[in-house]
Amino acid sequence: MEPVTRREFLAASATTMAVTAVGSRNLGLAAPAVRGSNKSGSSQVTGQGEYRFRVDHAWAQLPERFRWQTTHNVAVDADNFVYVIHEGRANLKDHPSIFVFDPEGRYVRSFGKQFQGGGHGIEVRREGNRQFLYVCAYQHLKTFAKLDLKGETVWQKYAPVDSGVYAKDEDRNPKKIWGRNRFMPTNFAFIPGGDFFLVDGYGSYYIHRYDKDGNWKACFGGPGKGKGKFNLPHGIWLDTRHPGEATIVVCDRANNTVQRLKMDGSHLETLPGYGLPANADTWKGLMVIPELVARVTLLGPGNKVVARLGDDIQRVSADKKRSIRSNENLWRNGKFVHPHDACFDGQGNIFVAEWVGSGRVTKLTRV
Repeated sequence: MEPVTRREFLAASATTMAVTAVGSRNLGLAAPAVRGSNKSGSSQVTGQGEYRFRVDHAWAQLPERFRWQTTHNVAVDADNFVYVIHEGRANLKDHPSIFVFDPEGRYVRSFGKQFQGGGHGIEVRREGNRQFLYVCAYQHLKTFAKLDLKGETVWQKYAPVDSGVYAKDEDRNPKKIWGRNRFMPTNFAFIPGGDFFLVDGYGSYYIHRYDKDGNWKACFGGPGKGKGKFNLPHGIWLDTRHPGEATIVVCDRANNTVQRLKMDGSHLETLPGYGLPANADTWKGLMVIPELVARVTLLGPGNKVVARLGDDIQRVSADKKRSIRSNENLWRNGKFVHPHDACFDGQGNIFVAEWVGSGRVTKLTRV
C-alpha cells in the first residue's frame, strides 16, 4: 500500500471525527457501541439499532506453516468461502499470497505466489455456472489476472499502454516506479454482460474499462480534486441497489470522499466525510465502506449513514508513530485499526481485512 503521509492521515482523521460528531446528532445515531469482555475472545458487539454485529477478530484459522502478512483485500464466493489476499513479501517467493477459508474460518487451500510483494485487489465473479477470481497487484508486479477458484490462471494482463496515459514499456518491463504515468491497479467492479472496470488507484488515477477477456476498451478520470477526477481512487464498485441505471462508486481516498458516477464516468454526486475510504461492497439495500482511519461505515437508502462499526478513530489518529499498526498488544477487541477492504457474504455478514503488519481478517456476524 502506498505510504500515507502523516499530514494526510491526520487530516483524514480530523475530517472523520468532525463528521462523525455532526452526523451522529443529525441521524439520531448513538455513539458507536461495543459491549462484551476483553481480548480473551469473548463476544463483542458493534453497531447501532438494527445494524449490530458480533465481532470475531480471530475467525480465520491459518496453519502454522504459513505467516500472516499485511492483509489487503477479501472476497466471498457463492458458497460463502472466503478469499484473502496479502500484499506479501517479495523475498518470500514460495509463500502463497491468497488463502481460502470455509464458512467456519477453517483453512482450505492457498495459492498465488506470483503476487507476492504486490498483492492487492481480489473479487469473485460468477460467469454462467462457474466462478472466477479477479486479482490485481501493484509495486514491482503491475499486473491483473483472472484465475479459477483453485488458483489456475485463465489470463494475465499488464498496463494498457494503448490508453495513452502510461510511460513507454510500462507493460513490457514493469519496475517498482511510482507516478501518474505508471500502472498500479487496486480494485475491480463488474458490469453486467461481461465487461469490467479496473481502477488504477496508485498509478495514473484513471478508471479503465475492459471486455470479458481483459482487452482494454476505454478509460476516464485522472488526477484532480473531485467531480470525476481523483486523488488516489483506491476502491470501486457497481451500485445496483436502486432502480434505474447502475452507478459507479469510487472511494476517492486522499480526497476523503466517495464519488458516484454514471456509467460513462460523468459525475453525479460526492459524499464527503470519510477518513481515507478504501473500497465498497453492497448487499440488498446496504453499502459498506471500510475507512483506513479506524472504522467501517454502513450506508442505507439514499446513501444515508445507518451505522459506524468498530470506531477507534480518536485513539488511532493520536498514534502519530503508527505503533498500533505493528503491535497486536495495542489492538482493542471490537475496534478496528486500519480497515482496507470489506465485503458481505450471502447472509449479510461482513468480512473486514485490515492493513496491519501482521494481518487481520475480522468477521462481523449480524446480531
